[in-house]
Amino acid sequence: MVDYHAANQSYQYGPSSGSNGAGGGGTMGDYMAQEDDWDRDLLLDPAWEKQQRKTFTAWCNSHLRKAGTQIENIDEDFRDGLKLMLLLEVISGERLPKPERGKMRVHKINNVNKALDFIASKGVKLVSIGAEEIVDGNAKMTLGMIWTIILRFAIQDISVEETSAKEGLLLWCQRKTAPYKNVNVQNFHISWKDGLAFNALIHRHRPELIEYDKLRKDDPVTNLNNAFEVAEKYLDIPKMLDAEDIVNTARPDEKAIMTYVSSFYHAFSGAQKLLEWIRRTIPWLEDRVPQKTIQEMQQKLEDFRDYRRVHKPPKVQEKCQLEINFNTLQTKLRLSNRPAFMPSEGKMVSDINNGWQHLEQAEKGYEEWLLNEIRRLERLDHLAEKFRQKASIHEAWTDGKEAMLKHRDYETATLSDIKALIRKHEAFESDLAAHQDRVEQIAAIAQELNELDYYDSHNVNTRCQKICDQWDALGSLTHSRREALEKTEKQLETIDQLHLEYAKRAAPFNNWMESAMEDLQDMFIVHTIEEIEGLISAHDQFKSTLPDADREREAILAIHKEAQRIAESNHIKLSGSNPYTTVTPQIINSKWEKVQQLVPKRDHALLEEQSKQQSNEHLRRQFASQANIVGPWIQTKMEEIGRISIEMNGTLEDQLSHLKQYERSIVDYKPNLDLLEQQHQLIQEALIFDNKHTNYTMEHIRVGWEQLLTTIARTINEVENQILTRDAKGISQEQMQEFRASFNHFDKDHGGALGPEEFKACLISLGYDVENDRQKQTGSMDSDDFRALLISTGYSLGDAEFNRIMSVVDPNHSGLVTFQAFIDFMSRETTDTDTADQVIASFKVLAGDKNFITAEELRRELPPDQAEYCIARMAPYQGPDAVPGALDYKSFSTALYGESDL
Repeated sequence: MVDYHAANQSYQYGPSSGSNGAGGGGTMGDYMAQEDDWDRDLLLDPAWEKQQRKTFTAWCNSHLRKAGTQIENIDEDFRDGLKLMLLLEVISGERLPKPERGKMRVHKINNVNKALDFIASKGVKLVSIGAEEIVDGNAKMTLGMIWTIILRFAIQDISVEETSAKEGLLLWCQRKTAPYKNVNVQNFHISWKDGLAFNALIHRHRPELIEYDKLRKDDPVTNLNNAFEVAEKYLDIPKMLDAEDIVNTARPDEKAIMTYVSSFYHAFSGAQKLLEWIRRTIPWLEDRVPQKTIQEMQQKLEDFRDYRRVHKPPKVQEKCQLEINFNTLQTKLRLSNRPAFMPSEGKMVSDINNGWQHLEQAEKGYEEWLLNEIRRLERLDHLAEKFRQKASIHEAWTDGKEAMLKHRDYETATLSDIKALIRKHEAFESDLAAHQDRVEQIAAIAQELNELDYYDSHNVNTRCQKICDQWDALGSLTHSRREALEKTEKQLETIDQLHLEYAKRAAPFNNWMESAMEDLQDMFIVHTIEEIEGLISAHDQFKSTLPDADREREAILAIHKEAQRIAESNHIKLSGSNPYTTVTPQIINSKWEKVQQLVPKRDHALLEEQSKQQSNEHLRRQFASQANIVGPWIQTKMEEIGRISIEMNGTLEDQLSHLKQYERSIVDYKPNLDLLEQQHQLIQEALIFDNKHTNYTMEHIRVGWEQLLTTIARTINEVENQILTRDAKGISQEQMQEFRASFNHFDKDHGGALGPEEFKACLISLGYDVENDRQKQTGSMDSDDFRALLISTGYSLGDAEFNRIMSVVDPNHSGLVTFQAFIDFMSRETTDTDTADQVIASFKVLAGDKNFITAEELRRELPPDQAEYCIARMAPYQGPDAVPGALDYKSFSTALYGESDL
């Protein structure tokens, strides 16, 4: 990604002589050579020095205040180097070396040198500015040094229409102020004296802050002060200039003006620069062009980690600061009774958030692609090495075979020699057949490399084709030689069957040893403890076959010894080697010894990999252990908060206090998430891709944590609103508890809201009659039932009235009534409740003039929900005429309306 790896340009900052020009197209070094006149007469113009002192001091303090400090005297407060180093850390976002805290001159010089070295590391060549001058309080050199810092960190990166630094800033000012009358920005000195250019810049971006048409060109002091005050109050740009100094100076100091104007540029272009950075970064993250080698892909992964570790964090801070500045600005405008600030299209906070979301989606996809590509290339490297190893073994075996097959030695051989050649050829054919499998493996690996798009497939295919062509040639030559040998029919008396048996057994055994050595040296890649244990198990099975193999080796060697013994006893002169095979006992013993050496090496390699996988498994279990605690803890807290929000334990103030204690306990739990993040980082660094020990991922934990913080904050806000409603409406604590009890009773799913039917039932339980077809059809409410009681007390609620109430408590037509909406409605209705006499009279109508009513009568006369609600709240009747199941009418009235109404 070019943005993150482009080399820093080297710019020369510091005193130099030269003409004062502003032509475009030059480097920042050229510009500095033209613009800096610090050495002229070894003296600064007094008016300019005054302006620079004020401007540079204000500029430094605008950054130092972020670290909770400031300077008073620019050539004194930087002398020990401490605040100078702090300033550079704030404006660059990087850490400088640790400063020396001593009071001696050498300590101060060392600190200033650390600051100057840091400036130089950013491509700035400081000329004639040394640490001794700064420590000695040399005003000219100190101002020169601050000017180089301003140029490097505030002006150098300004770019407008392919112009940069001073020219870019000037072009920006000209473009922004072009539509305004009496404004013609040609430089950074006299073009700004009348103050109109400053006001035009503000009005162009924030027209509601400036009444530009009321400004007069002949009143520069008023114009300048107006712009300075508005910028400081609403744009958070500190006042860096004095209007009188500018007006009373024939040519204001260019550096002071440029410094102040750059603050306007950064104030107005912060969101745009962030959006541009996002737009430049996303294409880099969406670039999915794979590299040829794993080293190149690992470099891409390292670049991506460097982006996350170095480049993204400052942008996260910048995004946060933009949101804070936007909210602060809106607050200041509201407090000043000014219109709210609405950013231009494409630069709103929502645009930044949408861009940021796109950026993070691109990040996730890019990281997944990188890891998948690395795994693919690992597989390719493994296959390529396996191909090369098998090809090398095969090519070594075939070396000289064509020449041997083409040799016409049988034309001059004796009968016994020819018979020997026939047997030798049979052994070769056996060996040839044994190598067929390896050739097929080589071709299969080459095909797989082609299918996986291996970067060196051309050379692999060339080598594979050569092996296949040679194999076909060997087959053809073998067939031709056999035909030639079989033409000779001679006696087989001199053929030593033992030699032939040796050759036939030695060839496959030799091939087995070669295959064993090949397998013992084979590379392996595993990702789980189960995979490495599978390899270890397979290796153990191989080792279990070694005793049988050793016995086969001894049997083969015994055949060879027996052939020698027979030849010696029969005075047969042997040529010194078996005529049917090139596999000698020395070769067998040598390869067997090699196998014996490779077995412990394989043991060691497998054990090392097992240790690595055990370490990875430990990381998985460590993360899972913590995640399986944090995840349920978050869920438990969510459920506890839900219970608190529907229970009525204590006063609202008690509930609020309880919730805030929960909030503090949640905040105190944050270190557990930080620990989990650290463990997650270790897992990522170890390239562990799965974890069967937990269902929680770091992403799930993060989302749950954010939901928990949001839920507790929202629940606290709901209780606070209930307190405000209670105090504003004059609702007693008992009424509030009654309302909550009624609401909770009908909130069957404990979701914190009532559906229309639940809300209707709740109203009925509090004294409202809801006429509907269901009740009429079932006959549960005829003229003598509970409806007569409620209607007699003055309450009637038909469909039209219920719809009206629903439109009040659910204005958005969501189909749900929250508890807040419920208590708002009930607080308005409490003034219309019935008197105790009316309730008693109604009760007697329902009870038939008895002083009590039974639970069975209520269940017969009322719907189930209403009946059970009243029965649960009524006390037994204790009068002399009481019968079993009698309920007191006073508690009936309390159940309907609460004790506060009796």
